[in-house]
Amino acid sequence: MSKTPDPKSTGTGAGKPAGEESTVKVPSKDPKKKDDKKDEDLSEEDLALKQQLELYVERVQDADPGLQKVALESMRQEIRTATSSMTSVPKPLKFLRPHYGTLKGFYEKMPDSDLKALTSILHFSNLELEYTYLHVSLKYRLLGSQGDIGSWGHEYVRNLAGEIGQEYAKRQSEEAPIDDLMELVQQIVSFNMKHNAEPDAVDLLIEVEDLDLLVEHVDSSNCKRTCSYLTSFAKYLPGPDDMLVLDIAYTIYMKFEEYPLALVTALALDNMQSIKQVFTSCDDNLMKRQFCYILARHGQTFDIDEELCASDEEREVLQEIVNNVKLSEGYLALARDIEVMEAKTPDDIYKPHLLDGRASAGASVDSARQNLAATFVNAFVNAGFGQDKLMTVPSEATSGGSSASWLFKNKEHGKASAAASLGMILLWDVDSGLAQLDKYFHSTDTHVIAGALLGVGIVNCGIKNDCDPALALLAEYVDKDDPSIRIGAIMGLGLAYAGAQNEQIRSILTPILGDNKASLDVIAFAAISLGLVYVGSCNEEIAQAIIFSLMERIESELGDPLSRLLPLGLGLLYLGKQESVEATAEVSKTFHEKIRKHCDMTLLSCAYAGTGNVLKVQHFLGECAQHLEKGESYQGAAVLGIAMVAMSEELGLEMTIRSLEHLLQYGDQNIRRAVPLALGLLCISNPKVNVMDTLSRLSHDSDTEVAMAAIISLGLIGAGTNNARIAGILRNLSSYHYKEANLLFCLRIAQGLVHLGKGLMTLSPYHSERFLLSPTALAGLITVLHICLDMKAIILGKYHYVLYFLTLAMQPRMLMTVDENLKPLSVPVRVGQAVDVTGQAGRPKTITGFQTHSTPVLLAAGDRAELATEKYIPLSPILEGFVILKENPECRDDN
Repeated sequence: MSKTPDPKSTGTGAGKPAGEESTVKVPSKDPKKKDDKKDEDLSEEDLALKQQLELYVERVQDADPGLQKVALESMRQEIRTATSSMTSVPKPLKFLRPHYGTLKGFYEKMPDSDLKALTSILHFSNLELEYTYLHVSLKYRLLGSQGDIGSWGHEYVRNLAGEIGQEYAKRQSEEAPIDDLMELVQQIVSFNMKHNAEPDAVDLLIEVEDLDLLVEHVDSSNCKRTCSYLTSFAKYLPGPDDMLVLDIAYTIYMKFEEYPLALVTALALDNMQSIKQVFTSCDDNLMKRQFCYILARHGQTFDIDEELCASDEEREVLQEIVNNVKLSEGYLALARDIEVMEAKTPDDIYKPHLLDGRASAGASVDSARQNLAATFVNAFVNAGFGQDKLMTVPSEATSGGSSASWLFKNKEHGKASAAASLGMILLWDVDSGLAQLDKYFHSTDTHVIAGALLGVGIVNCGIKNDCDPALALLAEYVDKDDPSIRIGAIMGLGLAYAGAQNEQIRSILTPILGDNKASLDVIAFAAISLGLVYVGSCNEEIAQAIIFSLMERIESELGDPLSRLLPLGLGLLYLGKQESVEATAEVSKTFHEKIRKHCDMTLLSCAYAGTGNVLKVQHFLGECAQHLEKGESYQGAAVLGIAMVAMSEELGLEMTIRSLEHLLQYGDQNIRRAVPLALGLLCISNPKVNVMDTLSRLSHDSDTEVAMAAIISLGLIGAGTNNARIAGILRNLSSYHYKEANLLFCLRIAQGLVHLGKGLMTLSPYHSERFLLSPTALAGLITVLHICLDMKAIILGKYHYVLYFLTLAMQPRMLMTVDENLKPLSVPVRVGQAVDVTGQAGRPKTITGFQTHSTPVLLAAGDRAELATEKYIPLSPILEGFVILKENPECRDDN
């Protein structure tokens, strides 16, 4: 033990514990370590190996070249044949560590002819020297052995790859040649791809900026694993790199005929050429039907021409699927299977019997405001079911017809929402919807006609039809004198043709923007409808029309909350299109100062929506940090912008929720009013407990605007989930706020949303395992949230029917399996929480905590389904929406 004071006498860190000392002074502690090891850890076998290696090190320095060679070869063999796990260091290297300096010194003196064997040992044993920062492995690899790179194992290859990345960056800055590095990269990528280390290969190619090299190294066994990694980390890349990575994933999928996944990637790229290429490359008609279901779910307008499908009959079938004509049928089949067909009344949702006396007494008053709220609740809850107890009751059942009597329990503009609610109840069922709405067109009341026009738009929302009934019915009403009729027709067109980029609608609506006689509300709705129809199209003509319309507005109009819908319509044209917005954003800086900043925030937030761009989130946070003097309102749009940009992936989403907490504590009033809405967008139809608690706290806020936004957001995060906890919170709030009509109205809307479609629907714009973002769905949500920034003026005023913009995001959250003839087919499936298995070794389970059900089944947020039978093969690997199953020819029925 006399050796222990030794290190301390050097004067370094005298006051430190011995454990810390050892990391600094490795050599001086070595003798003690050896003694300890001998006494405690080393088995006889290890001890023998250690002594053997020490002997080799001595022999290497021998004067006899023959002896040197044998010693080097033996040492090399020991290292190669050493077994170790992926994480621990092989034993021979552990024992060689103290001799690294000796070997290196000897290497410097060696004649060239014998270098190769020693360089192999040196560059590998360098792995073990954590404290050496020189690129030694790479240096010796380039100098020495050119044999099989994998013979030294994964750890070595990984270390080498890390050094290549740094060396490449260094050479790029010095503009030095990189050919020798790229040769090594080829070998490493080839090795990694053969040994299930696809993420390592991709990372290295990203480092050396040559991802195209990947395509030639992928084979059918690792194609899905590779692309899964590519598509997952594309979310974390800035543009345009993210698109390049997705493009390579698309190329690989096409190469190995993984057509459904190639189509989904093409939709993520928003590339019509690639979508057509998937159709033309695939010869299987059944598979093409599955493609059409995927396109329909995404809301993609797509015409099947002769080039894509030669047979007329088959082409008709495909077009029908893309047009979503069978959506209503599938949704009702799901409802019948789950046994929720019976219509519900608003009271079934409010459950007044569970509340104490005062609240239920307040609710019994038959006020127009309460009836309007009941109209919305009834519409949301019975959406798509085709029957309810207020609007569709057959007239012979009651004297004089119930639907008419309910309609007239609403005042003026309330009648518009009531008439339109019939469209919501008959959602997606175009034939019955138009037949039942027809009676309202003969009314003398302008509000009823306006509601019927809007109802036509709602019924056709997401459903395309070759004879364009919505356009035929609504076009003639757009130029009527009455503003409410005009708005009904304009909004109806926007809903019916969202994303369709229909030229006729452009020619009908664009003139309104420049019409000096039109009122501001008509112009605002025309801008929003054009934004919806041409969502994400970057259409310059419409953009110019909206810009001129904004410039012509007088100052008093710019103070009106409705004027903010014009920049929003402009933003929707650039939804998700990133840099394409820059020219328009520059023009917006010339606008009147009242709207300039708001327009800038809106344009940026729309252009980068769903991209996860960190720099843009920081930009918005910076804007929120400003303390404004006068009543500017642009910070609300900036807060929504943070949520819109960051909603693309889980990690960013969690971080944003935390950032929004800070904004609540330190932000000004107009920021606090927008935070609940931002939280609502981040967790839409996905009630996270922490967000629920925050919103529940804010719903009691002293500022009624904050409380109203929080209440609406509680409805949004629980939309279509029937979440019992949110329903309970809202019920208790209704007795708390029973005297305040405005808050109570918002509460009723939220209660309707939680029970949306009796719990069979979702408002989430994401689908296909949260990979694809539907632009029309997101556009509908953004519109409603921007309108909610000033609830008193719009939703609590006479424009409450803007809530029907949510129709754009409404989708059944189901898995419906159909056979080859597209008839429903019930099979067992396992439904559980999805597990992210990207980059994991082997074949890990993709779901956890599953239950087995028979299709059709409901999928909650974060759920994934997989078939529990081998009798059928699904044509799409993503089991959501409609999935076609074909019989598995290899499956023998034991019975």
